[in-house]
Amino acid sequence: MENKGVLMRRYELGRLLGQGTFAKVYYARSLETSQSVAIKVIDKEKVLKVGLINQIKREISVMRLVRHPNIVQLYEVMATKSKIYFVLEYAKGGELFNRVAKGRLKEDVARKYFQQLINAVDFCHSRGVYHRDLKPENLLLDDNENLKVSDFGLSALAESKRQDGLLHTTCGTPAYVAPEVINRKGYDGAKADIWSCGVVLFVLLAGHLPFHDSNLMELYRKVDKAEYKCPNWFPQEARRLLSKMLDPNPNTRISIAKIKENSWFKKGLKSKQIKTETESTDVVPLDTDAASDSCENSSKANKAKQVVDRPPNFNAFDIISLSAGFDLSGLFEENFQKREARFTSRRPALVIISKLEEIAKRLRLKVKKKEEGLLRFEGLKEGRKGILTIDAEIFEVTPSFHLVEVKKSNGDTLEYQKILKEDLRPALQDIVWAWQGEQQQEQQQSQQQEEQQLQQSLWEQQEQQQLLLQQSR
Repeated sequence: MENKGVLMRRYELGRLLGQGTFAKVYYARSLETSQSVAIKVIDKEKVLKVGLINQIKREISVMRLVRHPNIVQLYEVMATKSKIYFVLEYAKGGELFNRVAKGRLKEDVARKYFQQLINAVDFCHSRGVYHRDLKPENLLLDDNENLKVSDFGLSALAESKRQDGLLHTTCGTPAYVAPEVINRKGYDGAKADIWSCGVVLFVLLAGHLPFHDSNLMELYRKVDKAEYKCPNWFPQEARRLLSKMLDPNPNTRISIAKIKENSWFKKGLKSKQIKTETESTDVVPLDTDAASDSCENSSKANKAKQVVDRPPNFNAFDIISLSAGFDLSGLFEENFQKREARFTSRRPALVIISKLEEIAKRLRLKVKKKEEGLLRFEGLKEGRKGILTIDAEIFEVTPSFHLVEVKKSNGDTLEYQKILKEDLRPALQDIVWAWQGEQQQEQQQSQQQEEQQLQQSLWEQQEQQQLLLQQSR
């Protein structure tokens, strides 16, 4: 940290908002834009001592994946020799826990927060992210009283699943954790999050926990049996929904799709409040160049109507985090069978989309979704692990330069890799400027060749010296 409460000559640090074992969170203000932010300061030495550095890296990667109006946004990450700094969206309203601590909420207020929570969790699951620690302490409120999910430190990605398709790490807060997590037999991350959402809903309506006991083993017994009692003021519809969410059997527990169809859940929802999984937040990027580009691109988009929505813009943090040197995907993928590939193109978005649709038609893949730069293709036949689904998402870096991310969202990884290698990559050759990682590989190979040549040269010199010594004798 620098003198006078200024960090990296970019942020003016203010009051302490909260602290934990390894980190402190401060209110701060951008010196360039005057935007309010929260800065999470992590002690690198403490984190390294307990072996949590990979968890920090995972949190960064996860938060890059989950950009949603009801999720706290990570703007950028900075570091010094001793500290790591997360620059986060500032939630002025603080923790939802503080609101509930004063007593139960009115039904319509509780429902509004629950609707926003479900929308955020649904978006996370669509990106293959499972939070695993949903509770009022990790749900923040902005100055418009909108809910923001925070703290992805214990989250898991789809790649964390074992061969049985389940997660096996026991984590979370005992009162909010699902019975199958406690039982340590492997669990579905989505189903476990739904249970936690059910506990949160109960707390919002009741003002207290459904499962509570000073004896931890007794608490676990109550959770395992789903032993709870609704207060008499609970609406009947909410009781029925809770019984389906707090079902101790994950196989029969309600899905998020069914929760969204529930009559109690849908009350008060307006069409404009229902967010699709591809919607992005309206937060101005902290990078001033990116911000000006965004404004310029927005005005151009308003002037020209297009068949498809404009691809989302990339700010400076997006570009850095996706570059070869900062690619964190290797943290979760133990082999080279990655489920995503990225390439850059100098062609317009409409040309890229047209090319992708042409290839999909040739491969007999049907277009399932087409909005805001996202195309989803689905196979006609079921493979070894279900129907293969491929997402192609186009991001606008500048109006004449795009980054395209192609990834498997469902199905067999080997089947996807085969299509990517034998069909997609060759067919995309005429619009691709560069595939991510290839340049770095070429540099590494070149460096290896230079090292081998140098080593060979040294060996030859040594042999000549030995010959000269022998001759001199």
